[in-house]
Amino acid sequence: MPLSSLRTAVAGVSGYAGAELVRLLLGHPRLASAPPTLLGRFEDADAQPVALTTLHPQLSGLPHADALSVTAFDWKQLERESIDILFLATPHEQSRSWVPEAIAHGMRVIDLSGAWRLHCDEHRSVYKLIDADPKVAAELQTEAIYGSPELHGPAIARARLVANPGCYATSIILALAPLLRTNMVDLSCGIVCDSKSGVSGAGKSLIPTNQFMHAADNLSAYAVFGHRHTGELLEQLNLTIEQLQFTPHLLPIPRGILSTIYVRLNEPSDATAIQSCFDEFYADAPLVRVRRSPQLPQIQHVVRTSFCDLGFHLAPDRRRLIIVSCLDNLLKGAASQAVQNMNLMAGWHEAEGLL
Repeated sequence: MPLSSLRTAVAGVSGYAGAELVRLLLGHPRLASAPPTLLGRFEDADAQPVALTTLHPQLSGLPHADALSVTAFDWKQLERESIDILFLATPHEQSRSWVPEAIAHGMRVIDLSGAWRLHCDEHRSVYKLIDADPKVAAELQTEAIYGSPELHGPAIARARLVANPGCYATSIILALAPLLRTNMVDLSCGIVCDSKSGVSGAGKSLIPTNQFMHAADNLSAYAVFGHRHTGELLEQLNLTIEQLQFTPHLLPIPRGILSTIYVRLNEPSDATAIQSCFDEFYADAPLVRVRRSPQLPQIQHVVRTSFCDLGFHLAPDRRRLIIVSCLDNLLKGAASQAVQNMNLMAGWHEAEGLL
């Protein structure tokens, strides 16, 4: 696709992930002469435009940022501007409602919510979504591609609808996929995923557990046996609920995820074989960095970057394995993964504008 031929729009600019997404698009070399159209989540069609740098002063000085405004969502505007790719950084129910219309208008969609990630009705029920036209929604759901470039790159490149993965799910899926696809894990022993995220993972919603007095100097587990990213793990890793335990925790930091994952191998192995498994799987994945054992990733090494870092330790018995996965929940866990998907859909190198 030629330079500047791609027209993009972002709906839901006010949130943390929305702000990061706009920052990345404004700095993208392929979009230098075509800044994104910015749309809010306004319910009132007569809402007045708001300067982007009023909402996000940190973006001031970036290309086009000081001249851009966030306007009310308007299909006619998107049609007039011939938008090719629409990013939805909107609540799940809003994305579920808007995607069918966006597709009908000829746009391709990258949805950062959980509205289209799950193909199993039982897993998707956690979002309590109601479709205006269940038949159309069901048809779109069958073609929605889970937006993990490392797992589904070719399908993403062809897709009309890409469902950007959840942040926790990304950290765990990337850690486990190489081992599971080579049948190295003893699933009868189960897999334990202990994950910890910074407060921004919950968005800007004003709930008591996200407030400073609760989160500061604290560490707490939540959504035990019921986190909404569990369905993504089961579907993408082809696991049953009995084979996986995922427990998220809230860290008293602004951003970043660290997942510690415990597995037992089918056969005794050694560090060289495990290292080769990861290295070969991610040989063509520019945004996954595999550490040399026994080095382990840390949140401070990935925060404000687009990388997912992986590392592991193999126990002396050569069967028990611990994998550590780290990423920035707002970037590789959201906005930069969305841009990575856009790059694939546009036929560009997947890491353009991210390194």
